[in-house]
Amino acid sequence: MNFDYDSEQQEGQQKIAAVADLKGLEEIRVEYLGKKGKIAAMYAALAGLPDDRKPQEGKKINEFRSHIFHLIEDKRNSLVDKKRQEKKETIDVTIPGVSAPVGHKHILMQTIDEICAIFEGLGFAVQEGPEVETEFNNFTALNIPADHPSRDGFDTFYLKRPDPDGEKGNLLLRSHTSPAQIRIMQAHKPPLAVVVPGKVYRPDAVDASHSFMFHQIEGLLVDENVRFSDLKGLLEVFLKKLFGENIKMRLRPHFFPFTEPSAEVDISCYICDGKGCSVCGKKGWLEIMGCGMVHPKVFEAVGYPKGKYTGLAFGLGVERMTMLKHGIRDIRLFFENDMRFLEQF
Repeated sequence: MNFDYDSEQQEGQQKIAAVADLKGLEEIRVEYLGKKGKIAAMYAALAGLPDDRKPQEGKKINEFRSHIFHLIEDKRNSLVDKKRQEKKETIDVTIPGVSAPVGHKHILMQTIDEICAIFEGLGFAVQEGPEVETEFNNFTALNIPADHPSRDGFDTFYLKRPDPDGEKGNLLLRSHTSPAQIRIMQAHKPPLAVVVPGKVYRPDAVDASHSFMFHQIEGLLVDENVRFSDLKGLLEVFLKKLFGENIKMRLRPHFFPFTEPSAEVDISCYICDGKGCSVCGKKGWLEIMGCGMVHPKVFEAVGYPKGKYTGLAFGLGVERMTMLKHGIRDIRLFFENDMRFLEQF
């Protein structure tokens, strides 16, 4: 055995330096470090040496192997970096960028935000209430009698699980946002002014104008000496901000168990300016919401002193508001997740 390690090392170093790609580098690695490569042959030749020479020659082979191995690894890293740099595309900063598609709020959420923002500007706070309610909050405290049709199982989603308190009737999915009035008045003393947006549930057959789940916004203002004229002025300001200054408003007498007096609110048709069209049914007016002065029985149910406070309340359907404002004819479009419809808003 007689290897010229310096010559072999110099030759290997030249080959590694000259290689231009990873494939050629792998061939060199096999040539030197493979099972049948030069270094394997050097280790095999050690067996024929005298015992006193084996340690010395073995050390030289180890050093040679380590040097070749590190040269190959350094070259491999260099070639990989070079290949990565070649793949990088130059960026032309003058070309307009391509932005990723960004989602947006559902049109109903946009309407809720817009309405709540108007009332916040008028001094109202935005509150929320639970969707699972007690029979007491949903009906009894709102002066809705036990034999009222709305309490029937055909008009309300009742839950099989009873109310834990045991004294407030059954649990149910709230059929309107008015129960929030009770919770808020029980928790806070006047003066108070709140709007409560949220989902409500009624077992209605689904068609172009009805759904078993929809959204409402409840409004409540309670203080001393609140008058019906305050209600009228508040709603007129709100509707003009929502639909435009040219909108006209009128109140029609109505009945709600939890308000007295009660009224339905109409606005002049924004499509035909009150002249009559298919949207308003040739009437020139659109029914928009219900309102009234809080019934004394409601104040009694929440424990307010008799005769000390008066209040106004109103409720509106978000889907109806949105349909009227944007000329949408079918409520089902809001919930079908058709991107062709949703992307318009």
